[in-house]
Amino acid sequence: MSKITEVAELVEKGKAKLVGAAVQSALDEGCEATEILNSMIDAMAVVGERFKNGEIFVPEMLVAARAMKKGVEVLKPHLASGATGSMGKLIIATVAGDLHDIGKNLVAMMIESAGFEVIDLGVDVPASKVIECYKENPDVKVIALSALLTTTMPALKDTVAALNAEDFRSNVKIMVGGAPITKKFADEIGADGYSEDAASAAVLAKALAA
Repeated sequence: MSKITEVAELVEKGKAKLVGAAVQSALDEGCEATEILNSMIDAMAVVGERFKNGEIFVPEMLVAARAMKKGVEVLKPHLASGATGSMGKLIIATVAGDLHDIGKNLVAMMIESAGFEVIDLGVDVPASKVIECYKENPDVKVIALSALLTTTMPALKDTVAALNAEDFRSNVKIMVGGAPITKKFADEIGADGYSEDAASAAVLAKALAA
């Protein structure tokens, strides 16, 4: 088995303790850093697919994302700066009044695993903070917003409305998600995309950034 295949398999199985050493030995054997990174991204795509098909659940997905993180830590010094964020930048936030971060964190990890540089603003984030962050990072391609309570759906609507009113709106895509959110609601409030889980969020982010 090639070293790169071994790295991909360890990520898929969520073997965080072993990934670092495997990445190092792949590098020592002369494997390209970007090639190793891409194999880990592909492995996470496989994990995402299994999650969507109900073959694995959130805990397995989290351990795979953690394993990937460990691998990326070893790779970082060997990658051309910005290669780990080769898909571009993405802002993620849970909207004002909502303190849920487990779903958001999982989405952030999956999106990061898909090759984005993720700017995580945390929870209970007002629209003004999202706008300010975009202005500081005008190269952001996607803004991902989550609401996990029916009571914070209006805040999500208001945040998207505030972003839609900005001059920069045509330069960025907005995706939304969270337990009570539906595709219909996403369309009604003027978002560009909706995903129902972390795995499809990564796929959607890629499509929107393309």
